[in-house]
Amino acid sequence: MAADRPKRPRDPNQLAHMMVGLATGQISDPEPPKRNPAAVALGSLGGHARKAKLSKKRRSEIASKAVRARWAKSRTKSSSKRKS
Repeated sequence: MAADRPKRPRDPNQLAHMMVGLATGQISDPEPPKRNPAAVALGSLGGHARKAKLSKKRRSEIASKAVRARWAKSRTKSSSKRKS
């Protein structure tokens, strides 16, 4: 994932200096931070575990509430555009 990689400098001169250092071996590319394997395993199970725990009716209620919230948000944006 690109998000795990440390950010590169935004300044073109600093970026060029870093690229030359990496290419010549003067500096090494920093290692991305290590992840906890137990946390990664649990994170991938979260949605499936929640689905198994909730009844179909409760999942439907949660989805309906989310839809109402999304539509309410879009209505407030569109109504504020009309007022201007």
